[in-house]
Amino acid sequence: MTSALKGIELIDCARANAAQGLETAAQLCGYGHDLSMFEHELKQACFNIGVDVQTLGDLITDQQALIQSRGIVELK
Repeated sequence: MTSALKGIELIDCARANAAQGLETAAQLCGYGHDLSMFEHELKQACFNIGVDVQTLGDLITDQQALIQSRGIVELK
């Protein structure tokens, strides 16, 4: 089993997988089914860099939300 991510690596992984949902993001970040530990560590990592995050959804950017709702748009 891989070790759970911490700090900026955790934030990056969580942000990249936030649209997939809490369970998937927790697993991909190395927390398995321990959702409470994942959320605690994510909030702590964000606090340490001065970012206020209350839920995983707070990490979803406007661009990610647009892609999720309308599909990927290719810019030329």
